[in-house]
Amino acid sequence: MLHDPPPLKDATRWWHAATGYQIYPRSFADSNGDGIGDIPGILSKLDYLEELGIGFIWLSPVYRSPMRDNGYDISDYRGIAPEFGTLEDFDRLVAEARARGIGIVMDLVVNHSSDEHAWFRAACRSREAPEHDYYIWRDPAPDGGPPSDLQACFGGSAWTYVPETGRWYLGYFSPGQPDLNWQNPELRREIHDMMRWWLDRGIAGFRMDVISLIGKDVDAGIFEEGPHLHGFLQEMHREVLAGRDLLAIGESWSVSRDTALLYCGRGRAELDMVFQFNHVVEGWDPEHGKWQPKPFDLGRFRAVLDGWQETLGRDGWNALFLGNHDLPRQVSKYGCDGPLRVAAAKMLATVTHLMKGTPFVYQGEEIGMTNAAFSDIGEFRDVETLGHYEAAMARGMSPEAFIAGANSNGRDNSRTPMQWSAASQAGFTAGTPWIGVNPNHAAINVAAEQADPGGILAHYRRLIALRRELPVIVHGRYRPVAPDHPQVFAYQRELEGERLAVIANFSAEPAVFEVPQEMQGTGRCLLASHAPRAALGTRMELAPYESFALLCPGTM
Repeated sequence: MLHDPPPLKDATRWWHAATGYQIYPRSFADSNGDGIGDIPGILSKLDYLEELGIGFIWLSPVYRSPMRDNGYDISDYRGIAPEFGTLEDFDRLVAEARARGIGIVMDLVVNHSSDEHAWFRAACRSREAPEHDYYIWRDPAPDGGPPSDLQACFGGSAWTYVPETGRWYLGYFSPGQPDLNWQNPELRREIHDMMRWWLDRGIAGFRMDVISLIGKDVDAGIFEEGPHLHGFLQEMHREVLAGRDLLAIGESWSVSRDTALLYCGRGRAELDMVFQFNHVVEGWDPEHGKWQPKPFDLGRFRAVLDGWQETLGRDGWNALFLGNHDLPRQVSKYGCDGPLRVAAAKMLATVTHLMKGTPFVYQGEEIGMTNAAFSDIGEFRDVETLGHYEAAMARGMSPEAFIAGANSNGRDNSRTPMQWSAASQAGFTAGTPWIGVNPNHAAINVAAEQADPGGILAHYRRLIALRRELPVIVHGRYRPVAPDHPQVFAYQRELEGERLAVIANFSAEPAVFEVPQEMQGTGRCLLASHAPRAALGTRMELAPYESFALLCPGTM
């Protein structure tokens, strides 16, 4: 730890007790029947989100874009994509959300732009254009080929040749997403000005896509957490974020417990939180990555989450999540999407939401939406999946094996349309959706959940309300309990004489839990997936995926 500040209770921010909700606009709600979700569709669901109790929306990109990567390839940072609506629609969304106590946190994608951005078009016309240095270029290798054999994240070479300049540009993700050159101070000024422009429109902050890549040193082969990263973030804070009551959260696939506080320590003047994916990568096969995932291991999973609670327990702040637009559906990945789905979904929510940090709900998670289980590569839409499919076929992997991996961990699982009702196309659209609707929408949908007082949606509402009501959930110290149990994930939170005990069976089999003495006692059951429990004795039997939280007096 870099320093030891006072507990965060002494420095409360509005997002400490709030719950975020991520909207993937293309798949949330379609207002005009073109099969693509849009901003007016989001407006139509604000009452639903208010009833859920969320404090802010993380809005995946709605900027103008050719949509090769569903909006994460931006061609105009100050324009709204026509398929999503207009700038007037966006302003109305900000205003109507604010009227309901909900902030709008925009996705900031500034590691790269689209190759259709005006900057890049100018950069390709001449080496002398000022915009040429907004991107990362290298001269050809002696044989005229690319400057290195670096491969893009979505498949193929990371370098693309432009005859007009006689140079190769870096597209670390894909050729359609050329990397921005953060070494150029004029580019940084452009980005800072754009950020202020959106903040002046009333948004509540930014979620910064792959922000750990902006400080890269290409020639040294250092991409993640490069030598210039934190200087750039500190400059961004000085120029844009300082003095504003907003949320700034970064995404990093490389952040570790050793580097976390460099991003979000209170003395760093950089970000408020960082999304880390250590618990996600822990489940990937070392040789084949996510396409051939390892069996779930509770011990490794719990150790990662417990460790991050320890690292950010007094300084920084945890972002609590299991799913998002880049990940599989959490109930399918970590629980059960069969007969025990409801109990598993409640259990996962209980464990995540009652930790210390800010929880994020990914759209549909609150009703227990599951993975899609596509059967043919033609059903996939994700540029990453399709790129890796070609590479996997080239090296001899069978289509069946690849599709099995994509159905387990692929990004399209989380991008199927939101399931609002049992009606045609799940009530998402009156037209043909851009990606197939999960057939199980007839049983799994918002309308059915709203009619069930004991359902998953009611459980989420209760968890979100408890966070707003109980300081022990926001600020209480975290302590793992029985960290070696093969089935049970248990922990305690404590603040000012209150103790919150959380116990969850993470398996599809009954579990016996020998309750440690420091956890025993009686109290008020705040919520439970099965029958409420009012006491913790010396030994208890838990049903498959049973979870509950008990508020007790006392200290750890």
